[in-house]
Parts: sequence; C-alpha cells; structure tokens
Amino acid sequence: MSAPLPPSWRWREDEVRALGERVAAIVAAHLAGLPSDPVFRPVPPAAASAFATAPLPLDGAPAGDVLARFVADVLPYPFGNGHPRFHAWVNSPPHALGVFAEALAAAMNPSVAGGNHAAVHVERQVVRWFADLAGFPSGSPGGTGLLVSGGSMATLTAFTVARHRATRAAGIDVRADGLQGLGRRCTLYVGAEGHGSAHKAAELLGIGSSNVRVIPSDAAHRMRPGLLRSALDRDVADGCVPLAVMATAGTVNTGAIDPLDEIADVCAAHGVWLHVDGSYGGPAVLLLDRYRRTRAALARADSIAMDPHKWLYAPVDAGLVLLRDATAARDAFSLVPAYLRTDGDPSGVGGPVWFSEFGFDQTRPFRALKVWMLLQHLGVTGYRDLIAHDIAVADRLAAGIEAAADLRLLARGLSVVCFRAAPPGCPADALDELNRRVLTDVQLGGRAFLAGTTVDGVFALRACVVNPGSGGADADAVVAEVLAALSRQR
Repeated sequence: MSAPLPPSWRWREDEVRALGERVAAIVAAHLAGLPSDPVFRPVPPAAASAFATAPLPLDGAPAGDVLARFVADVLPYPFGNGHPRFHAWVNSPPHALGVFAEALAAAMNPSVAGGNHAAVHVERQVVRWFADLAGFPSGSPGGTGLLVSGGSMATLTAFTVARHRATRAAGIDVRADGLQGLGRRCTLYVGAEGHGSAHKAAELLGIGSSNVRVIPSDAAHRMRPGLLRSALDRDVADGCVPLAVMATAGTVNTGAIDPLDEIADVCAAHGVWLHVDGSYGGPAVLLLDRYRRTRAALARADSIAMDPHKWLYAPVDAGLVLLRDATAARDAFSLVPAYLRTDGDPSGVGGPVWFSEFGFDQTRPFRALKVWMLLQHLGVTGYRDLIAHDIAVADRLAAGIEAAADLRLLARGLSVVCFRAAPPGCPADALDELNRRVLTDVQLGGRAFLAGTTVDGVFALRACVVNPGSGGADADAVVAEVLAALSRQR
C-alpha cells in the first residue's frame, strides 16, 4: 500500500502553469521597469530589522502569498546592476533568456558530477566551444574545463593543478603529504593589479600570502615581465618552488591587459604554470578583432578563468576554468585510483569521465544550460555587437570626463573608466576626501551608481560598463550626476 502524497506536494499541471505565469509576469515587470526605478536604494532599517528578527515559519503559506511577500519585501531593493546607469562593479544585468534558463535547469535539477544525462553533454559542449575560441586543445588526451561558481573558484582550481604539477616535479606527493613534505617555500606571482582571489587561493592551498610575489605595474597598469623574470630568478636561486604566475586579461580595477606574450615567454623559460585571469575581460579578448594579438597569446596559457556571468550576461553564478592538461587536472583532483580509471562509456550509464574528477565539487548544479542557451541565441556575432556597444558607451563616458574642467581621467581600459573630481584651486591633499563625499552622494542619490577605487595611489571614481541597455545618454547622465554632486560638496 503506497503512502499518499502530502498536500504540500500535490501540484497539478494547471497549478504549476498558473504559478509560472505569475512569476513570469513579475520578472517581465521588474526588467521592464528598471530604467524608471532608482539605480540603488538601501534596504530601510525597519525592513532590515524584520529580516533579522522574523522567526522560522512553523506553518506554511500559499505559494501566491509567498510571491506577494517577495514582491513587497525583496524585489524593491535590488543590487542595482540591471539599471542602465549602474556602472560600479563588474556585474552585468541578466539576459532574459538566461533568467528562464535558470528555471529550466532548476526544473530538471540534476547533479552534474557525471553520468550519461543531457546536462553532462551540454556542459562538455560549452567547455569545448570556449576551448575552441581560446585556441586550447579540447577532449582527451588534450585539455579540459568545467563550469564553477566564478573566477575565484576557477583560479583556485587552476592553482591546485599547478601546485600538484610543480610539487610532483620537486619529488613529493602533495595530495598525500601536503606541503609539509616539501621542506621548501612554494611561491606564486601576480601583478599589482591582479585580483585578490590569487591571495585567497594561496592561503587556502597552504602556500601563504607572504609567498605571493606582487609584480609592479608599468605606467599603463600592466604587469612588468622583466620584473617577473627577476623575481623568478631570485626565488629559484633561493631554493623556492615557483608554482604559477597569474596574468590578467582585463583587470577589474582599470581594465588593463597584461603583456601576455612576454609573460608567457618568461613562464616557458622557467617551466612555470601560466594562469590567465580573464574573468572580466576574457570575452572581449576572445571575440573582438581589436584584441586578436592578445587572443593569440592567451592560447599559450596553461589555464584560463572566465566568468560568463560578467560580460556574457548570464545570471549568477556561471564561472569557467579551462585547463590545457586534462591529465594533470585529473591527477590533482580525482579520488579514483589510477589503475581503476576508465575513459568512460558515452553510451552507458556512467557516461564520459566525470566532471567531479577535475574539480573540488561533487554535487554540481546545471550551470551550463544558461550559457549554452545564450550562446545559441546570441551567437558569436551577437556577443561581439553587445560587448563592442559597452566599450563604445565607456568611450562616451571617458570623453565626457575629459571635456569637464572639474574632472580628470585617470585610467581607461576595456569598458572601465577611472576618474576623479579635481576642481581648480582645490588643495591636492583634500581631493581624496572630496571624491569620497562625491561618491557617497552619487550612490545614495539613486540616479547613477559608481564604485570607488585607488589608481596610482589616489582615490578615484570607477565606472565599468557591462550593460547593453546603457546608452550614450546614460553616460552623459553619469557625468552630470558627478558634477552635480561635486557642486553640493564644495
């Protein structure tokens, strides 16, 4: 005798359809209404207190009531990144198809650790497409890759493989003995503009942040290959074991692209793993003709990090790591003994070699579906147009800054524009504090949103355009809002 379904699990097809239609209406109204809403508004103290103190529900509420609470208490206070005048961090708006792809993936709800089900083959196809764009080998016995949560996890994954390869060459099994068996310092190398995930990965991998060598930048905020070579020479002479160099194809701070070809030469001469962080700028490098020389150099890397949830407009989260050496990646992560490994049976229940053998996660969400659907919908040509549009809007913003007597452009790269208020007659030692006040005024004003940063040792306002819904008028409005805030703060 079978047990009856609990009432809370009895969903008829018409009930699911009605709920879905209501959700779709909420999504459509939210996305369409963004340009007329404030760019950002903080959660009011009373609402924040209600979130912090509300007790755990004991009795359930109808799904419609829960949706109504979402509309009333959550939806009015978004992060802001969907608005055409949100130019702060590298957070793009989600493409509408990506939003619904998330729902479709959730409806299937697979674990994409492995097996012979469609989600596995979709992810393998997405990885292959990106490997082809990057000039990487794909498929056994070549390279591999997998979707991860973001650029930080992509970097951690790549550094784990690099650590395994370098320590094995030094004569220890880091998986069995850890770094304690080495008796020598392991070192990592990152540019001064490199992402902080390199330092976090060093801490998690037992390398230690004090063993991360920060290589100074040139006047264009790019890593200096000559100084990288000198740092490697010193460390090797001191008995250290260099694990990896992280170069950047589009720094989040200034949009700078490191000289990848020269850095690859240095890494090749020292036999050191080259990881390229393209989390932000990777799509532009892979798709736009103006970066074809950089793209050719990118193909020399051992690993690449990229975030489709940044400049490919996929909903969070969707990170990607490409790895040139599939065998090294499998050796670093797989818990299947080498003598029992197989190459998988694509036609059997087990399917191809499991993704869980190439990364940390065992349970893995169906991240690839939204990327797969967007790539098919927009195509390479569509993505080129969208990314080129974002860069053109950033150009318009930079031109407006240069035309304003009270503003000074500090850095310009990809779709990043860094600048500051510098009105004539204002003492130099007062400019940082003035710009901090201007930034706060703009952020809380609700008409534009920028981030703060440091460029060449001074506080700056930073814009990053990754929203195809932004236009020239929005760039002009950002300049106007900054100038208006400056007039209020002087």
